[in-house]
Amino acid sequence: MSKSECYLSHNRLNSMHMNQKIINLYDKYTHSQLSRKEFMKRLAILTGSTALALTVLPLLENNYASAAAFESDEITSEEITFPGAEGDMKAVLAKPKGKKNLGSVLVIHENRGLNAHIIDITKRVAAEGFIALGVDALSPFGGTPADEDKGRELIGKLDPEKNLQNYLRGIEFLRKIKGGNGKVGCVGFCWGGGMANKLAVNDPNLQAVVAYYGAQPAAADVPKIKASVMMHYGGLDERINAGIPAYETALKAANIDYKIFIYDGVNHAFNNNTSPTRYNEAAAKLAWQRTIDLFRHKIS
Repeated sequence: MSKSECYLSHNRLNSMHMNQKIINLYDKYTHSQLSRKEFMKRLAILTGSTALALTVLPLLENNYASAAAFESDEITSEEITFPGAEGDMKAVLAKPKGKKNLGSVLVIHENRGLNAHIIDITKRVAAEGFIALGVDALSPFGGTPADEDKGRELIGKLDPEKNLQNYLRGIEFLRKIKGGNGKVGCVGFCWGGGMANKLAVNDPNLQAVVAYYGAQPAAADVPKIKASVMMHYGGLDERINAGIPAYETALKAANIDYKIFIYDGVNHAFNNNTSPTRYNEAAAKLAWQRTIDLFRHKIS
């Protein structure tokens, strides 16, 4: 490729890397059965060539090395197991050092499993003064694989009822954990946001539930919710946002304590700082502060 061709390709890449059609295609790929081969074919069409598609790809995929791992001298973290519905569940447990009578938070990962990003979030929750448990939903398959595409495939193979029961067991584990005050909330992201909503419906003793861009529960199930619920949505996330009106109508009708925040101009997964194209620092910080404020109010 000549210097002029390189220059043109670079400029074209800069103009397209935030192209919403490209982001929407990647979102469809990560949340459907679209194969990687078909995804790359469509990406090449949008970018104009296979070479540019390969250049754009790192801007779309999660890059855990690009985001500094969260560290704090004020917390401890360890890998543990707890009894699930049909065997032990793997998890990361993080706690503030030397503190007792703490509220607990169940952290629910995206549709790729308990990766470095969600482990960081678990530690961040602990640094805010809570006991935090990041559960690996893929424990029945031996745990989260290094290959994210494989993790996404395995998520689709989970038995929905057993998976729900595993998370309910995680909540019960936290209710009885040493150093805890018996109060539990949960926070989930993407696939985990949908699971957080399911837990709100299925555990009447949860105090607080936060769902980041997660699928909404059926309107008929909403009256079962007893927790205070908070939802964070990206304004550009048409796929998930389509379910907001029916959910809000049902929440109002059932007199549920809820808050819905829609962040204009940001995408699905805006909280994920390992996703350079979709991460939005301002929205992520604001949503995080609102989340922690709810937990401090409801489970501390």
